[in-house]
Amino acid sequence: MTEYLIAFNDEWVPEHTPEQIQAKSVTSRAVIAEMKEQDVLLFSNGALDRSTAICSVELVDGKPLFSDGPYVETKEHLGGFCVIDVPDDETARYWAGRLAVALDWPQEIHRFRGPGEARAVR
Repeated sequence: MTEYLIAFNDEWVPEHTPEQIQAKSVTSRAVIAEMKEQDVLLFSNGALDRSTAICSVELVDGKPLFSDGPYVETKEHLGGFCVIDVPDDETARYWAGRLAVALDWPQEIHRFRGPGEARAVR
């Protein structure tokens, strides 16, 4: 199986009323529940935005330099994600599509090597 990251950018989410967010929470949690039932969900978090960033770090003179929060110039922030373990791209697309419909905002899919594959490369 292969692991995939399905994520959305907080900047892609238009303004919503609290009631709209609550409704989307209900529909997206139903999809997440189905992922759990089918044993494909590894981890998820949909409550991220600019306020959840604790710091930024960059390399300066060979050492890490930490600064509070994301850079002001940063236009994009991770809004939420889930990591799934499914057999192929088509199945990852299926789940990302389900989330896109439930939330009515774009999702992005990234394929990456799972823990077993990463160990095999060493």
